[in-house]
Amino acid sequence: MSDYVILDRDGVINEDSPDYIKSPEEWHPVPGSLEAIALLSEHNIRVFVATNQAGIARGKLSQASLDAIHEKMFKVVAAAGGKIVDLRYCPHHPNDNCHCRKPRPGLLEDLAKTHNLDLAEGDYVGDSLKDLRAAEAAKCRGVLVLTGNGAETHQMRPHHEPTFENLLAYARDRVN
Repeated sequence: MSDYVILDRDGVINEDSPDYIKSPEEWHPVPGSLEAIALLSEHNIRVFVATNQAGIARGKLSQASLDAIHEKMFKVVAAAGGKIVDLRYCPHHPNDNCHCRKPRPGLLEDLAKTHNLDLAEGDYVGDSLKDLRAAEAAKCRGVLVLTGNGAETHQMRPHHEPTFENLLAYARDRVN
């Protein structure tokens, strides 16, 4: 098992919204997610984040707002005893046909290149079909959590393994 994990953001670390998370005030952690990141960090498992953020291209939030959301996320994770080593996001519109927008593997590949990660040895934890497909495209293990859009995704892929109730259940399994 590798010494790192890559996480999706919305629906995995924080509550998701169909209207996008547009400000730090709208960013609320999924119960147990901060504890999960702290647990992974305590066991020397490096935590990275890879997330689509099309709200920028759609004009739903500004770059400054996204930066402030991420600053809050890093601070509350640190306050809980965890650490996010690095984060990558795709700001593009779904119609832009970029390589970084999940389900394409660009975000994961960029993290791998920057941090010398062997994707074949790692996990990408997500709650959507796009996340699982990005993991497949990057040739890493796609882990499904049932928070966010996970329950709906599980209906589309009822036999997907591994599947966990939430990020904390994944983290507890990972460190044991």
